[in-house]
Amino acid sequence: MKTEEIRQQFVQAWGVLGTSWGISRSMAQVHALLLLSKSEMSTEEVMEELKLSRGNVNMVLRDLVGWNLIYKQTKPGDRKEYFIAEHDIWQIAVRVITERKKREIMPAKQTVKMLMANATDTKDADQLHVKNMLSELNSFIEQMDTLSDLLLKAEKNALLKNVLKLMS
Repeated sequence: MKTEEIRQQFVQAWGVLGTSWGISRSMAQVHALLLLSKSEMSTEEVMEELKLSRGNVNMVLRDLVGWNLIYKQTKPGDRKEYFIAEHDIWQIAVRVITERKKREIMPAKQTVKMLMANATDTKDADQLHVKNMLSELNSFIEQMDTLSDLLLKAEKNALLKNVLKLMS
């Protein structure tokens, strides 16, 4: 299979996977395209390659910069902006975990804690069930928060090596 075919199939597959991870297909496709590109690409090049609108590409590039998954660059004498992806897979994982924690784990943690604090003490079966479920959910979220902290603190490949040692 030729390199271009592999790239196109990866971009399409990454786009489909992205939707199951809660990001737009175009965001995943742009990230995949830049990830497999050795050099920076302009907005126009991304638009042409993926057949996406300027507005969509601009919005996606801004989001990817916000996630610290790509970098914006300029060239002397050229008014265009160019974009290049972070190519260190561990750094990509760390940045995604950081963003997911900020956008998902922390708000869920705050909401569940607030609801637990507002639950009244009662012997009502429904209320007890709600309190128990909130307590279990809180415990799970705390564990996910701790796990994400461990992943963020782990050195590159150290965590995987330790897990594999435990499994042997």
